[in-house]
Amino acid sequence: MLKTVKKLTSGKIYETFEDRRGLKKKAPIKSLSKILKNHAGRDDLGHVSTRHQGGRSKRKFRQISTLDEFFPTDAEVMSIEYDPNRSANIALVKLKNGKKRYIIAPDKLRTSDVVKSTDSSMLKNGDRARLRNIPTGSSVHNIQMYPESKSSFAKAAGTYATLMAIENKYALLKLPSGELRRVNEECFASCGQVSNIEHGNIRIGKAGRSRRMGIRPSVRGKAMYPEAHPHGGGEGVNPIGLKYPKTPWGKNAMGKKTRRNRLTGKFIIKKGTKKR
Repeated sequence: MLKTVKKLTSGKIYETFEDRRGLKKKAPIKSLSKILKNHAGRDDLGHVSTRHQGGRSKRKFRQISTLDEFFPTDAEVMSIEYDPNRSANIALVKLKNGKKRYIIAPDKLRTSDVVKSTDSSMLKNGDRARLRNIPTGSSVHNIQMYPESKSSFAKAAGTYATLMAIENKYALLKLPSGELRRVNEECFASCGQVSNIEHGNIRIGKAGRSRRMGIRPSVRGKAMYPEAHPHGGGEGVNPIGLKYPKTPWGKNAMGKKTRRNRLTGKFIIKKGTKKR
């Protein structure tokens, strides 16, 4: 749910915010967080390697875990919290052994709920299980790329993948992009949709808010001089003068396929159709 503030100045006319009234307001647990350095888009030599970054507010990084790391286990949800490093909310859970961990919070998860990682097919929102044990047609998120993988996908706010079928030891998933992909049935996934569904409808509203988020201004290439950008040069309102849009380094900026991992191409049944 989004909220607006009283419009005292022109800078607040178009601003909307997340409604965080249901989130716990407290500092992150010290053992589960660390200081996140602001590199301002610069590499080890101090050169700007990533443009349009820098000047953000200070923040701490919360270390996110998954329940399959302690499989099998039950965990009680102690609080739902805001995380400045990601679009989704996070949940602080307490395991059976007394340890506390942060996990990505699914939608409609509440304090005092119990989530588990199990091989049972009796699953509820927030539970984590292998894909072969999850009923067909379920919504899942935070899905492993391959068994025992540390990387996963479908973790952004409001996203989920639909489990279409299980066949020949592979699960067929329909991803948020519309892509149909096969994933090993031994991979773990969490049940439900990721929290903070309205995140995509937030309106930044003013430049200062973007600067606090670490987003620096960007200048149109056609507004530059020819030596600074391939689109530069000309007087007044002029076209880019090239057949295709280019980056400042002359690479194609639109329509160029950038996917290099051909080893996993065999698992893609249908490519995504949604624009990113």
